Amino acid sequence: MRNDHLFVHAFPYPAASRTMNPTTPPTSDQHASNAAPECAAWSPDSWQTRTVAHAVEYPNDEALSAAMTDLRAFPPLVTSWEIERLRSHLVDAEAGKRFLLQGGDCAELLTECRPEPITNKLKILLQMSLVLVHGVKKPIIRVGRFAGQYAKPRSSPMEPGTLPSGEQAELPSYFGDAVNGAAFTPESRIPDPQRLVQAYQHSAMTLNFIRSLLDGGFADMHHPEYWDLSFFEHADLSPQRRDEYRRISQSLAEALEFMEAIGEARVDELTRVEFFTSHEGLNLHYEAAQTRLVPRRPHHYNLSTHLPWIGERTRALDGAHIEYFRGIANPVGVKVGPKADPDEVVELTRVLNPANEPGKLVLIARMGAANVAQSLPPIVEAVAAADRRCLWISDPMHGNGIVTQSGVKTRAFNSIASELTGAIDVFDALGTTRREGEEQPVAHLGGVHFELTGDDVTECTGGASGVTEEALGVRYDSLCDPRLNYQQSLELALILARRLSAH
Repeated sequence: MRNDHLFVHAFPYPAASRTMNPTTPPTSDQHASNAAPECAAWSPDSWQTRTVAHAVEYPNDEALSAAMTDLRAFPPLVTSWEIERLRSHLVDAEAGKRFLLQGGDCAELLTECRPEPITNKLKILLQMSLVLVHGVKKPIIRVGRFAGQYAKPRSSPMEPGTLPSGEQAELPSYFGDAVNGAAFTPESRIPDPQRLVQAYQHSAMTLNFIRSLLDGGFADMHHPEYWDLSFFEHADLSPQRRDEYRRISQSLAEALEFMEAIGEARVDELTRVEFFTSHEGLNLHYEAAQTRLVPRRPHHYNLSTHLPWIGERTRALDGAHIEYFRGIANPVGVKVGPKADPDEVVELTRVLNPANEPGKLVLIARMGAANVAQSLPPIVEAVAAADRRCLWISDPMHGNGIVTQSGVKTRAFNSIASELTGAIDVFDALGTTRREGEEQPVAHLGGVHFELTGDDVTECTGGASGVTEEALGVRYDSLCDPRLNYQQSLELALILARRLSAH
């Protein structure tokens, strides 16, 4: 795979672990409101002059500086031409010619950088994309939440627990393997900047393995039957779902054979399977260290991933994350929740995509099943009325978290499916408008965003897997949020494909 010959944009990293510029404190009115500040000159470190939501407090300034020096010297994980290729696909998705499937772990673990977990995640995304190709009759953009999803925001900076000695205590929360350790000990919960280096190294190994699999024909669409997981035959998947998937696989394989038989020129493009990476750009130290200029391109790229996104908790217009993201050339995603103000979302689109370019911005709606019908339409309508370009996708996971009576975090499959179909209904109800001389949708749903795994875990209840609240403890592996298991993921893809196919 071709590499860019990079000119590393060197910029000083401050010793201070607080991500504020110690010599230029913000004025009081910078944080008095959520209005976007005037756009000043941007650099990969200009975010340090803004308030950082969910900032990591590193106790050792010299260790942080040393880790940043290492990260700035490492080769990029992705290339600018890969990023631009993804962006061209997103342009097509905005025009309704492609559909985005984004999914993977809630938070990757360093210990899970092994062939089996990586292969299983790849396989379930391939299977889901196969189902969606059949349902939506469009090429699928496959984006994995992997090779960088090592940091997670938490609702509280502290959490109670039991120490190894048996004593009750309150320690800093676990913010993902890129920040601190999951073990409930004071030593493990101290943020360690060397973990950022380890996250980079494990991301590089993950990407290398994925690229090797794809180059070796792992995802050859001529043989979709080979994408079955090892437990496909004995997993608790209903015979109806299993047969439905097999019919889809066989139908697509036969279609490809027919196209090749008649000499269809585009068959190579249609059968080529690409994967792109994504993660939440939470730790701005890590993101900025891999942000660089490349030859023959005038803009900075975040070369740690293809599609970084901003979370619901870190998208303040005057915050550090928006300041950083507004200057990179990557397409970027933004999570939008039910309490988002429509005018604020419009302003976000202006700050993050000032030239209103296609393929630049992905708005990820995460409303919750109970809110999607009421909260999503005014936001979509405001963005459409302002004529702001973006790709709308649905994240039916993050608005549907619940806690059982025994204190276990979970999500109900029926709520996830309900929000997903509800989002489709919202876009359908918006109707059409006349653009460029023809009737076009006011806006359309162009993709989905899931937290899932290819393993047979018991973290979300319901669905074909039949996981009950009592069964959540059988195999609850996630250290953060609950994920769909293999059966639930495939069932959701089948539901989505049928719904979109009918539309």
